[in-house]
Amino acid sequence: MNYLSTRDTSVSLTSSQAIAKGISSDGGLFVPDSIPAVSLEEIAALADESYIGRAKNILGRFLTDFTDEELDSCVKGAYETGFSSEKVAPVVNVKGNMNVLELFKGPTCAFKDIALQILPRLLTVAGGKAAKGTEIVILVATSGDTGKAALEGFKDVENTKILVFYPSDGVSPMQKLQMCTQEGKNVAVSAISGNFDDAQSGVKKIFTDPAIIAKLKENGMAFSSANSINWGRLAPQIVYYFSAYCDLVKEGRINCGDKINVVVPTGNFGNILAAYYAKEMGLPVKKLICASNSNSVLTEFLTTGTYDRNRKFYTTISPSMDILISSNLERLLYSLAGSEKVKEWMKLLASEGKYTVDGETLAKIKELFAAGCCDDDKTKATIAKIFNENGYLCDTHTGVAVAVYEDYVASTGDDIPTVIASTASPFKFSKAVLEAVEGKASDLNEFDMVTKLAEITGNECPSQLANLRNKQIRFTGCCEKSGMDRVVFDMLGIK
Repeated sequence: MNYLSTRDTSVSLTSSQAIAKGISSDGGLFVPDSIPAVSLEEIAALADESYIGRAKNILGRFLTDFTDEELDSCVKGAYETGFSSEKVAPVVNVKGNMNVLELFKGPTCAFKDIALQILPRLLTVAGGKAAKGTEIVILVATSGDTGKAALEGFKDVENTKILVFYPSDGVSPMQKLQMCTQEGKNVAVSAISGNFDDAQSGVKKIFTDPAIIAKLKENGMAFSSANSINWGRLAPQIVYYFSAYCDLVKEGRINCGDKINVVVPTGNFGNILAAYYAKEMGLPVKKLICASNSNSVLTEFLTTGTYDRNRKFYTTISPSMDILISSNLERLLYSLAGSEKVKEWMKLLASEGKYTVDGETLAKIKELFAAGCCDDDKTKATIAKIFNENGYLCDTHTGVAVAVYEDYVASTGDDIPTVIASTASPFKFSKAVLEAVEGKASDLNEFDMVTKLAEITGNECPSQLANLRNKQIRFTGCCEKSGMDRVVFDMLGIK
């Protein structure tokens, strides 16, 4: 299987080359040249496998230039240790047909761990095949969770350096502490004055700047990405949707072949895009339900066909979704409309900040997706309701997803078994979750709030978060968007 650019199908790379490169030189994203099919019989067989077995099976269909031994080493290295659940991504029934896929059992308590524990291993193998003798420089823009998960995954990996940019006022205190206390000799972190979209567009600009690329090449270096623009980040996320379905079959909640709905809180569209690819491969999914916070650009697009980032930006209690430019949407548009239309729409997005897809493409989108959004007040109310009525404590992003799910069921009556992607531990957003459960504002400090949240809910704070209290802060810098390239050069020791 080869990988094409969403903006130029004459660009064709192996999976190793696509992972090592991260993003195409034309600004497009790499996509597989075909979608592998998985039969119901194969899904039934996967139900008897461990998460490791499921991951090897699904990833092996995409990473066709990895040997069995290489893939086995990558998968086992990622998932045999480091997760607090043997299932890696367990499914919890909250009530009725509502099931929560807990994606936060990894070392940084966020769903990004599932991809970012394996990506460094995939990249090490890919670099050996596609970029031998080159030091890989990982550039990351984060809205909160990707940064820490990438730093943890890549710390002290040989022949690799990693630099993370995050919006100075756009992450939770716990997320900021996780990043700024990061250990490792090859890591660096910098805030930027701006929001996530500023960080992401700045990183993309650096990735595709010929002068910067040439400078790195002179020094035996090359860029790659740990954001979900990198196929090696996205492909492992497909696995956990298959795994969730298999667990529901194994538990007798569905029969193999029954359709489910999938609800995903998302801002950059990567997590729900992985569910889309799983559906295209043959996973029996009826509807993909996209949940947004007050930054509802995706909800508007999926219901009207117009993508317009020219709107007020909201800083919310679900900061990982505070995004107005959803990079991975480009991959969906490529699948539905082809590269020529993608190039046209992406050019309009860059020049005017908006585009409208044609009627045929919108009809396909509406067949696949439903969408909804909610504000902070409704998110908090939903967190309180689910905890008080069902004893389940969820974070602010999962709260958005539950609210949108309940609205969807109320408006459609479509109450089939459903998987809701839960993206982070509630203790990463202790202030908002505590205020939701208590029903009042809190003026405690971060760690006192963590302690109180644990006490009143009976949930235990993960040790990797509790232990941040006494960790030394290593990174305090902040730059303007225009100065990001200088920060990169300083981190790399390039004049």
